[in-house]
Amino acid sequence: MSIPKTHPRYLSLKTRDKIVDGVKKGITSTHGLIAHGRGEAFDYLLGEKTTKAAKKSIDSAAALLLMAKNPVISVNGNAAALVPKELFQLSKILDAPLEINIFHPSKKREIKIKNYLIKNGAKEVLLPQKNCKIKHLDSNRKYVNKDGIYKADVVFVPLEDGDRTEALIKNKKKVIVVDLNPLSRSAKKATVAIVDNITRAVPELINSIKWYKAHKFSKKQLKTAYNHYDNGKRLQNTINLIKKDLIN
Repeated sequence: MSIPKTHPRYLSLKTRDKIVDGVKKGITSTHGLIAHGRGEAFDYLLGEKTTKAAKKSIDSAAALLLMAKNPVISVNGNAAALVPKELFQLSKILDAPLEINIFHPSKKREIKIKNYLIKNGAKEVLLPQKNCKIKHLDSNRKYVNKDGIYKADVVFVPLEDGDRTEALIKNKKKVIVVDLNPLSRSAKKATVAIVDNITRAVPELINSIKWYKAHKFSKKQLKTAYNHYDNGKRLQNTINLIKKDLIN
């Protein structure tokens, strides 16, 4: 669909088009359309911008990823449709593999997501293995790759659902999520929750990582940058912002 750039909903409509196109390509589940719509509603409440609270979460997430021994970037259909090139860039700058992980079982869709990421520059894309799974989870998301999420110490999971966030935490992993809903289980259970639109959050995360690298932050300095982070406090700040904007 051709959308004039002067349209007040231009960015939102272009993002919707990417999700719809993802469904047509067999990358995104039809259920992903519902998930995107729910997130977009919260984006309205946030003013469709990266808030100060989100930026602080992004900076903490960047420090945590740089400290990780085995960081892994988990990718579902929506994430692949919305930010494939950015996920590749994040993977490259962190030297971290991309791993496909979807809720609705479909080996065909996993392969399509992998090929789409490779088409957009990705070099290493891992697929879940039926002989490798994490504990405390019954859905299809329990299947992981032995060289990826299974051995990861930090997992970046944009557009996450709460059950796997909880399971990964129980498996002694630190979890960074991108979720526009500050009240969701994934946001509340995560090590670091970035309450922002993935189309803004991932580029900001890449910029933050580049900033730390450019200033040659040591592990000790990164630890100091991360240690002040309080996920509950940051979520409360976001909720307070939404309340304030609604009242005004």
